Amino acid sequence: MTNSVAGTADGAPTGPAMGAGADVYDAAIVGASLAGCAAAIALGRAGLKVALVDKRPEQGAYKKICSHYVQSSAIASLERLGLLEPMMQAGAVRSRVRLHTSWGWIEPPPGAEESASLVPSGVNLRRERLDPLIRCTASETPGVELMLGQAVEELIGDGEAVIGVKTRDPHGSHRTLRAKLVVGADGRGSQVAKLASVPAKLVPHGRFAYGRYYEGPAPKHAPDSLFWLLDPDMAAVFPTDSDLYFYAVMPAKERLGEFKQDPEKALADMVASLPDAPPIGASTPVGPIQGKLDMTNVAHRPVAPGLALVGDAALAIDPLWGVGCGWALQSSEWLTDSVIPALQGSESLSKGLARYRRRHRRGLAGHARMIYDYAGARKLTWFEKGLFATAAQDDRVAQVFEAFGTRNIGPGEMLARTVPRVAYLSARRGLARRRPARRLRAAPASRDAGRAAAEPQSASAEVEGA
Repeated sequence: MTNSVAGTADGAPTGPAMGAGADVYDAAIVGASLAGCAAAIALGRAGLKVALVDKRPEQGAYKKICSHYVQSSAIASLERLGLLEPMMQAGAVRSRVRLHTSWGWIEPPPGAEESASLVPSGVNLRRERLDPLIRCTASETPGVELMLGQAVEELIGDGEAVIGVKTRDPHGSHRTLRAKLVVGADGRGSQVAKLASVPAKLVPHGRFAYGRYYEGPAPKHAPDSLFWLLDPDMAAVFPTDSDLYFYAVMPAKERLGEFKQDPEKALADMVASLPDAPPIGASTPVGPIQGKLDMTNVAHRPVAPGLALVGDAALAIDPLWGVGCGWALQSSEWLTDSVIPALQGSESLSKGLARYRRRHRRGLAGHARMIYDYAGARKLTWFEKGLFATAAQDDRVAQVFEAFGTRNIGPGEMLARTVPRVAYLSARRGLARRRPARRLRAAPASRDAGRAAAEPQSASAEVEGA
């Protein structure tokens, strides 16, 4: 970080040391994808001056390796930004989540769509359409200046605080932008985080991923998004716009050899072999196959003096659970809500950044710990098997699982609402299995036949009602 610019005590840059030609903004956002554009829209609507910088020169650029699924937890953020309706007009598909396990499907209870107490449906729209849509919305927001083809080469500092960036365009011309706040929204492997020397926590990943769009017959349960928990492998299918389906697999790395030889065939074969398999064999591939071999979890501290990180720049985590798009939108909302008072001059920026750091930790830390734990491709524990087995059989537990799996509630609330129910049902099933055998041994010989005919039906009814 170049430390050459004068600034005020609250981090706002002042004075001529920045040099002639420096442009002054309330916020300079690096990265014009989901997280960066969402932050720019919110700050611009708050009356602030925003520089939205992206190294890609194309207005229609989009993230190519992505499942595109926006979790239910981010629907309120989309609605607040005014993006949900334009997404639906662009062909987006609303969907719930169903998870196949060894014990059957964990799925929304019958009639759940009419229940106001349940979580909203998630939304699927290909990044090819979503990214240009949100970028266009940001560029049309008063106060936001979109700067494409500008790669950030340096951060400008005043002591420990970041107060600006220096960019370079494809022709070699440089531009200096100074700002009260610099936002790193530049994704996994964030250049902003590296330039600011923000420490990173790395957690290994034990799987790899391949995915591809297909057109063809709708899978069973469409338009819901489907996951297969294969322990330790995973597979999924996401419906999306233009009657396309994104088929994805995430096997343990021990299987990488068979996929490297012929990834297209290995993907299709694995999906076709799933229990209750979707109709990939009757479908036609659309576009190239996508693959990612290194999915190391990377977590940065989301704030530093004068600097905030959002989306994957703050937390690039296992894509197995489809949380990246939703968390990009949500973390941007948490940041802008936290710092707008400071950028408008009513409090210090350090106070706003501290508020964002707490909100980010409260929203994602618990989920991240659980995701890290399973990212190594280990097998399910006996406790997890009990939870999944019960959720596949009990609507109340399934309902809580849906709220947790779509990240509308945290791990603590999920466990508090499921563990007592799982323990109760497990005990009830255990008693139901033991009771008939005990009665049969104690029954007189003359009554054995009658009891043997009646009691198995009674026990079966009790198990099914559990």
